[in-house]
Amino acid sequence: MTIDVATLGETMFLVAPDAPLIAATRAHLSEAGAESNVASALAWLGSSSAWVSRVGADTLGARTVAAIGGKGVDVSSVVAEPVRPTGLYVKDPSPTGTRVVYYRAGSAASAMDRGDVDRALGLAPRILHLSGITLALSATCADAVRYALERATVPTSFDVNYRPALWQSRDSAATALRQAADLASIVFVGLDEAQALWGTSTAAHVRDLLPGPDYLLVKDADIEATCFGPNGVSVVPARQVAVVEPVGAGDAFAAGWLHAHLKGLDQTHALVAGHLVAGVVLMSPTDEPLPSAMPISIEQIVAAANEAGDVAVS
Repeated sequence: MTIDVATLGETMFLVAPDAPLIAATRAHLSEAGAESNVASALAWLGSSSAWVSRVGADTLGARTVAAIGGKGVDVSSVVAEPVRPTGLYVKDPSPTGTRVVYYRAGSAASAMDRGDVDRALGLAPRILHLSGITLALSATCADAVRYALERATVPTSFDVNYRPALWQSRDSAATALRQAADLASIVFVGLDEAQALWGTSTAAHVRDLLPGPDYLLVKDADIEATCFGPNGVSVVPARQVAVVEPVGAGDAFAAGWLHAHLKGLDQTHALVAGHLVAGVVLMSPTDEPLPSAMPISIEQIVAAANEAGDVAVS
């Protein structure tokens, strides 16, 4: 059986208290990871997806795998490490913002290597999805990402996902992420990320820097998204929604775009799909659609594109 999209990356267990951590007595427990978010959103949309990773042979790992598998994602290729633990992170909300504390050094997923890539490719995916987060976790993870981008016989999707706290310096991140992105078939990057990493100021400047991908998706927050692809340049305005929580919107956008692309829609309609799915997640307090949210159909994507009069510039 062919999988539409296989994703490879770390998912950690999340503790989100309902008050500042120093005084909180209750917390929401869940799992969170960029690549598993993409896989879960794809499954919600109706595409087949798999998440490949490593977790600890512990309760947090078992719960994480069960939760993601319960969303319709193939988790058969997740390995339970006997010694290394499942990664954990804790939110610490305050009136001035939310601080996040990570406990991921030496985690099971940080030991991922080329063997994990081979397991992912063994699922015969139509697309292999990776991110810059994995590139930053360890030397073996970085090697695995480069190996996948250089050796995969299927199209590769890469979300830059720049996380400054994971890198020794901005310069090291800028070099590694640029090299990886330029090897991928499909690349997702926020214009703000590109500005922070490479000093680019427009989507066109990002394309000049990354000529390699067949499709380059540059997201400019709540303004618009641009796709550079075989059919020229497509620009689609972002949909205005009541934002509840921004976390996970980028992963949702990637899932929407990949889903539409695999269904044969053109790059402009795929941008519309990305915005639609991101909008659903923006209106949710978690990084996934509310349980009551209905999956978005191809017909809805086409109708939304026609209604908005989205622009394709060749």
